[in-house]
Amino acid sequence: MSVSACILGCSGTRLTGEERAFFADADPWGFILFKRNVESPDQVRALVDELRACVGRADAPVLIDQEGGRVQRLGPPHWRPYPPGRAYGDLAANDPLLRREIARLGARLLAHDLAELGINVDCVPVLDVPVPGAHDIIGDRAYGRTVEEVALLGRAAAEGLIAGGVLPVIKHIPGHGRARADSHLELPLVEASYEELDGWDFEPFRVLSDMPMAMSAHVVYTAVDAKRPATTSRKAVGQVIRRAIGFDGLLMTDDLSMKALSGDFAERARASHAAGCDVILHCNGDMSEMKAVMAGTRALAGQAARRARAALARLARVPEPFDAAEARARFDAAFEGKWAA
Repeated sequence: MSVSACILGCSGTRLTGEERAFFADADPWGFILFKRNVESPDQVRALVDELRACVGRADAPVLIDQEGGRVQRLGPPHWRPYPPGRAYGDLAANDPLLRREIARLGARLLAHDLAELGINVDCVPVLDVPVPGAHDIIGDRAYGRTVEEVALLGRAAAEGLIAGGVLPVIKHIPGHGRARADSHLELPLVEASYEELDGWDFEPFRVLSDMPMAMSAHVVYTAVDAKRPATTSRKAVGQVIRRAIGFDGLLMTDDLSMKALSGDFAERARASHAAGCDVILHCNGDMSEMKAVMAGTRALAGQAARRARAALARLARVPEPFDAAEARARFDAAFEGKWAA
């Protein structure tokens, strides 16, 4: 049976019998964890092992959103808190090398935390560049307020993850920073000119176009496609993400259950694949929704399968040598202990 071109969530801290049977039959390429799936280190490790056992692939990707700040699924008392992306950009304004070093170090520490649990993909870095008046759904998740800051620190974070044996996912391609709505709740409409988008929103993604994975934006860019959000737009995927930005890695959708998208779940999945997305993401673990998603999901084949293999090939077999205690001390010193556990 072919692997399905999707990433799915589960409902709790252990799999139900129904979930085990469903995942074994559906054979999703990977899985994603949220706070509802997290209790303790031993429990998370067991759940990760159980998910991979369902599909019989020891290297099946297990993803998480562990950015820091507002978006971290692992937290105290078992895991240390991390700062939001903006905190790195606000460090020592006259010392870009220090900011880059600490951004890489923070991501390397994140990778250390995740690798100990068997999690091998982190949905970081956020490469969206906010503009004045934009919705704060991105806000301090962005590394800075300029293209240069975001690209520099996003690159540092991605490299820190890779060094620790965890794949980064650049998001939300081709850019969510200009949106005036939260795509979890409604469909954002961006009416900037193509020239504005190309010189601002697209640029950090162009700088990191060599990364193995990217997550699409549920945003309409009227200068590209006035009818469809990037996730379901052939123009946005083909003309912008693949050609103008030059990204040839694995393109996954943002969560199909977000309210920015319309239609039933099978339609959302079909439209995303038709637009050129390689892999469908569905996060909430709702069984009825997942069954509908599977009705519209393709087998992982062709270019999508090639990109998936290439992404997994970027996983470091042996992580970069790392003294976690020394790294944490250096990280805490940079932030004067503000983010110490």
